[in-house]
Amino acid sequence: MEKTIYEILGQEIFDKVGGSGNIEKLIHCMTRVRMTIRDYSKVDIDGLKKIEGVLGVVEEETLQVVIGPGKVNKVAQAMVDSVGVKLGDPFPKGTQTLDEIAQQNKAQAKNKYNKPSKFKNVMKSISNIFVPMIPAFVGAGLIGGIAAVMGNMIVAKQLDAATFQQFVDVMNIIKNGIFAYLAIYVGINSAQEFGATPALGGVVGAVTLLSGMNPEMPLHNIFTGLPLSSGQGGIIGVIFAVWILSIIEKGLRKVVPDSIDIIVTPTLSLLGVGLITIFLIMPIAGAISSGLVGAINTTLRVGGVFSGFALGTLFLPMVMFGLHQILTPIHIEMIAKTGSTQLLPILAMAGAGQVGAAIALRVRLRKNKELSNMIKGALPVGILGIGEPLIYGVTLPMVRPFVTACIAGGIGGGVLGAFGNVGAIAIGPSGVALLPLIAENKWWMYAIGLLAAYISGFVITLAFGIPKEEKEKADNYMADHSETAKLVVKETLKKENVECNQVIKAPVSGELIPLSEMKDQAFASGMLGKGVAIRPDSGSFISPVDGIISVMFPSKHAFGITSDEGVEILIHIGMDTVTLDSRGFESKLKQGDRVKTGDKLVTVDLELIKEAGLEIITPIVVTNSADISIVEPVNELAVNAGDDLIICK
Repeated sequence: MEKTIYEILGQEIFDKVGGSGNIEKLIHCMTRVRMTIRDYSKVDIDGLKKIEGVLGVVEEETLQVVIGPGKVNKVAQAMVDSVGVKLGDPFPKGTQTLDEIAQQNKAQAKNKYNKPSKFKNVMKSISNIFVPMIPAFVGAGLIGGIAAVMGNMIVAKQLDAATFQQFVDVMNIIKNGIFAYLAIYVGINSAQEFGATPALGGVVGAVTLLSGMNPEMPLHNIFTGLPLSSGQGGIIGVIFAVWILSIIEKGLRKVVPDSIDIIVTPTLSLLGVGLITIFLIMPIAGAISSGLVGAINTTLRVGGVFSGFALGTLFLPMVMFGLHQILTPIHIEMIAKTGSTQLLPILAMAGAGQVGAAIALRVRLRKNKELSNMIKGALPVGILGIGEPLIYGVTLPMVRPFVTACIAGGIGGGVLGAFGNVGAIAIGPSGVALLPLIAENKWWMYAIGLLAAYISGFVITLAFGIPKEEKEKADNYMADHSETAKLVVKETLKKENVECNQVIKAPVSGELIPLSEMKDQAFASGMLGKGVAIRPDSGSFISPVDGIISVMFPSKHAFGITSDEGVEILIHIGMDTVTLDSRGFESKLKQGDRVKTGDKLVTVDLELIKEAGLEIITPIVVTNSADISIVEPVNELAVNAGDDLIICK
């Protein structure tokens, strides 16, 4: 028997909340399915929001999945029916639907020879840390990329400094809002991933910036005796330090009494991890850096294709561990002695390799819309020489495309090594943004190197760099969503655009409040439709239109009315008032009854709602707003019951 759209939607919700066995009980109100969750760590909030037919998700005492009036009761009923319980009854622990059992068996068969490894888990954690930052990377990166091009053109005397330098400075200030303090953001997100306190994770990240160090008496590397430098240890060092923080913090919370936990646990955690970071993690990275100086100098002396390939290949791993900072004095020394640094253009090829790899991923995995959109946003930034979004959000978590991208960077570096003496007259961002700084009019050689890295990154990644599981995920992406999508589209096509000239009257007297100011995001965001809210000053509610009671919730706190003009109106009296189970609500109406404008809908005890600690603000929304050209409130301050409230055209 073919499943209904409600059964499919219910099953998809089960999938994203960790299965029916992760639900303690399930009820529904006028607009949303409300679930008491056993283990929130199993819930995929982002996945829930992306399900076709889900209007939004509200996280409060219960997990609320907004479906909308009319459909929510059918979805909720389908969900409890599939488990074999009634609405509001406890779900047995370990309960599974037949679909879940089938999916579990499929997953077990699929993973029989592809068991997750610790390494894959580490890469997954890194992805979870950086993916939330990608919008900021993209926005700030594009601004920084434009600033880099303009700044390089100023250095090359192609733009007038007096005219453009302040524009560049302003854009760099915006860009540095994330990039100068990236360690702090990484610390916060790492703490969330590892279960530590986010604010403490941010402090650990800030420790690596050494902002409190006395420059006249700097801290020294215990291995080499050289002063520590800000950022030493890199982003990977921050992640490792915060992982240690999570272990220490969790351990302390087990033994520290609750009465002094707020004082003792954060203090000891920060002190311990701070000392480890400063005196172990950062010095170890510094010791590695010092050892690499000799290797780099040797590679440069060898010259030619070999040095270009080696440096182009190894640069991104150096960036990950914060080791690239050892190259700054080398750049400066080369510019002072020869007028340009031949090292910077070669290293820039590493970012170009990432761009080529990302294009290959987008081409091969284009059916995975989520990944494809992420790459689309990060590519322009990568082309301009800012590679963090592509590295941390795309290639590194998959591992294989990161490796092929590094090899492509080596190929681009080898091309420049073969040309020889392709240098930059100043230190600046890489990618296309470096073109104005290429010395002796050899920009075309640098451009050929970029193209070689782009092309080789694309070809090698397409051939060898895409993990099998990512291919399967992309190939199945549309198949996994197509059945629901088709049903949603089919149901949507049944609706015709509403042509009307409807004035909706105020169902109650009171103060008007814009929906956007409501605390409940389902209404505030407009996901349930356009309209307005009223803080009622009386408990007498009347019908705002002539029409039919299309939906009436048993608790009598919410009414759906379809007007004779075809406008669907939701009146939701108070917030979370479904929990009162009709106490304080009196109405003789039932679903299917005809009402005229001004007929009494319900009498409400507003004081009882307030005493229960609930909000009395009442939204009045047009749930089929998308089918109506204009839906606008016609008053701004206050109304009396029966006054014009909303106009629909």
